[in-house]
Amino acid sequence: MISTFLQWCLDHLNYWTITLLMTIESSFIPFPSEVVIPPAAYHAAAGAPMSVPLIILFGTIGACMGALINYFLSLWIGKPIVYAFADSRLGHMLLLDSAKIRKAEDYFNEHGAVSTFVGRLIPAIRQLISIPAGLARMPLGRFIGFTALGAGIWNTVLALLGYFLHRAVPEDQLIDTVTRYSHEIGYSILAIVVAVIAILIIKNRKNHKKSELK
Repeated sequence: MISTFLQWCLDHLNYWTITLLMTIESSFIPFPSEVVIPPAAYHAAAGAPMSVPLIILFGTIGACMGALINYFLSLWIGKPIVYAFADSRLGHMLLLDSAKIRKAEDYFNEHGAVSTFVGRLIPAIRQLISIPAGLARMPLGRFIGFTALGAGIWNTVLALLGYFLHRAVPEDQLIDTVTRYSHEIGYSILAIVVAVIAILIIKNRKNHKKSELK
């Protein structure tokens, strides 16, 4: 029944079904964003009554809503229950296990709050990075800001791929083509983001040292 409902949403993509599907995608339910945003942009390029900027906007709103579900569940139920659920039969049905949760938590602990932004660009971390943020009681405003920024960048990548592939590939090959290139583009963007953050940190340290010498 759930799969039938999801398929109906995919067959009737509009701003509201995009928001709903991206909420599901960004929560603990396994559902790839590659099957939502690119087809919506593809249809927009074909003349459907949707615009790419609004597809990105509503997709990002949905991603934030799904991330908030993970955040508050983790905040309320606590670490032991999160790990126990991940290793339960239902958790395995949702493609979760304690190793995946631990990987996301280690990433968050290593990189801090900014990982909720950077993690949105990394496959296998994207949907789970909000769990350790909730466990760590990350300030809600920062969490939403970083999540929206990372999800917005990722959805922009997917939307542009879907839009420009309209003239290049048939619709039945769209998902495979997007999946093939989206990860490469995501890692490229991630490398740029990391480089920019590193430069800003270095500049900040240099300015701090100069102020101390004065």
